[in-house]
Amino acid sequence: MDPTRIARNVADFGMDTITLAGPLEAKLRAVREAGFTQIMLAARDLVGHPDGVDAAVQAVRDSGLRVTGFQVLRDFEGLSDHLHGYKIDIAKQMILMARQLGAKVLLACSSTSVHASADPQRIAADLRKLAMLALPHGIRVAFEALSWGRHINEYPQSWEVVEMADCPNLGIGIDSYHIFATDTALERLRDIDPAKIYLVQLSDFMWQQTRSVQERIDTARHFRVFPGEGVHSGALTALVLQLDAMGYRGDYSFEVFNDDYQQLPLPYVARRAWDSAVWLAEGVLRRSVPLPGTMRLQPSAQTR
Repeated sequence: MDPTRIARNVADFGMDTITLAGPLEAKLRAVREAGFTQIMLAARDLVGHPDGVDAAVQAVRDSGLRVTGFQVLRDFEGLSDHLHGYKIDIAKQMILMARQLGAKVLLACSSTSVHASADPQRIAADLRKLAMLALPHGIRVAFEALSWGRHINEYPQSWEVVEMADCPNLGIGIDSYHIFATDTALERLRDIDPAKIYLVQLSDFMWQQTRSVQERIDTARHFRVFPGEGVHSGALTALVLQLDAMGYRGDYSFEVFNDDYQQLPLPYVARRAWDSAVWLAEGVLRRSVPLPGTMRLQPSAQTR
């Protein structure tokens, strides 16, 4: 076993703080000690720190972990009048926090608001405005389609409005959970410029389908697992291989909301994530010979 080789092979994989319980410093330590070199952060990591935002930012810097991205700006696009002005103010603060962290990507997810317009031109214009707010700070905006978004709930729709907005620092975020929840065809990825995919978030879950919007939301927020642990390993493998074949060379972040993991020791959970990263990097992407005893592809229900 060559630790240096493994670390090199998984350098573009990272964890998300939402998976782990406890204070920020403990999360950062567990992620770093597991072997990861990057971390996806949320606004709550900063504003929820007992010593304030500056202390949280310093803890991240002291950890030596690279910041994969910063999340999440919600319900931004398609609003009007005072609602639009309100969200502009929120966006400005999110951008400032991202800059303070040194994050290069701000994640914005599609609106669920009943007050949001369905007009693609209006949505594109709002996303263009958001991107222009972030541009002077050197931050790219990744627009992600939530599978329960009101008007945009699949990644081809998010790509359509991003293309329409035509802004140099506006791209999309790909989330495997939302693709599997809506059963969106992976073939549509071929329509996307890989240089405009700013972030790929990976997770799985334990059942084949989410049969209602509420089940989709509940599964997303409480029951995700790491790649290789669920029943969509075949689809997840196909997703990662297709992105790689397209030329995507950005980061993969494990966005795993899981109530069970929140009750377990941080090193144990971080180690599960590391095993998943090794499986993907060496077993799926074949960056080198897979290690004995690491994760193997679980057959889908259709092939069992």
